[in-house]
Amino acid sequence: MKTIKQLLSMKKDNEKISMITAYDYPSAKQAQNAQIDTILVGDSLGMVVLGYDSTVEVTIEDMIHHAKAVRRGAPDTFVVVDVPFGAIGIDLATDIQHSIKLYKDTKANAIKIEGAHVELIERCTKIGIPIVSHLGLMPQSVGITGYKLQGSSKEAGNKLIDEAKQVEQAGAVMLVLEAIPSDLAKVISDKLTIPVIGIGAGKDTDGQVLVYHDMLNYGSEHIAKFVKQYGDFSKGEEALKLYNKEVKDGIFPSEAHTYKKKIMGENNA
Repeated sequence: MKTIKQLLSMKKDNEKISMITAYDYPSAKQAQNAQIDTILVGDSLGMVVLGYDSTVEVTIEDMIHHAKAVRRGAPDTFVVVDVPFGAIGIDLATDIQHSIKLYKDTKANAIKIEGAHVELIERCTKIGIPIVSHLGLMPQSVGITGYKLQGSSKEAGNKLIDEAKQVEQAGAVMLVLEAIPSDLAKVISDKLTIPVIGIGAGKDTDGQVLVYHDMLNYGSEHIAKFVKQYGDFSKGEEALKLYNKEVKDGIFPSEAHTYKKKIMGENNA
């Protein structure tokens, strides 16, 4: 399992860090077997697994349920778990309580917080909870910002640079940057000592993350510009259609898929 110290060394040595989302035991097992450096149990599970319209409906209980399955599938991989919408931003005491619960119950290596919640990052760090920060496009805030490029003006870019410095100084161990101009992402990555993981932020970040279902075309309806598909699980639908036909036509199960042992006498038929 990669440690925070090793991830910091990877940045220092210019060794790229791979991250992929996973939401259950088999996807986590695949990620670990593929030697992916880090797994993110993202609240994107609400849309790609649970069929919600957005990530807003995802609960702490949802995150804990799926993260525990991921940990069982990838016991030797660095796992980060999203803090869902509504779990923080209430008051500091409640925010800390929810952060502790998510960290303890999932046995994650770190939890991820959207936004520059500097005081919360400081307090969690102080009590021993590693925090991954998330800036740029933040899915939990798309009701306000919409799904669009962030940091696209000089003023907005400078604000992101300042926020990135603030979360690092507060104790964040890693930063995710989503949907920002590649030159801005490079500037931020160069300025920080912690690893910066990009998604739609160009190639000059310290690593990359993609959503499992997007990169494998597994039920994803809207594919963002920054997604590259490395497989095509949509072909599973064709397999299901063939199975349905063979059952109805009496083709399946064949002799090869049948246990043959005579235990019933002729008079008992």
